[in-house]
Amino acid sequence: MSRPVRAGRLRHRVTIEDQVTVQDSDGAQLTEWAMVASGVPAEITDMSAREVFAAQAVQSKASVRIKLRAWDGLMPRMRVIHRTTIYNIEGIVHDPDSRVRYVTLMCSAGVNEGG
Repeated sequence: MSRPVRAGRLRHRVTIEDQVTVQDSDGAQLTEWAMVASGVPAEITDMSAREVFAAQAVQSKASVRIKLRAWDGLMPRMRVIHRTTIYNIEGIVHDPDSRVRYVTLMCSAGVNEGG
């Protein structure tokens, strides 16, 4: 059974963005990033080399885990920003032991398409 995450562990504040399609003045469709949530409490943890190697079997770029309280609408196409670092969400892992109160995002650092 996993231990619940203490509020003190969610010490990082992140912004979550989603891709949206907009039209420019010429009618061309562009992909942009729109803020979905700001100031979201999260725990950002670098993955160990062993965890990265294991994650590469499924997701080739996973380098950090971001744990936050679960909320509806969180999708892998979104991205997380902490300070000046942009994290691409490679996968979402729901914690069954915590009755889906928390979710872990397997992420890689880098710039997402469209922004």
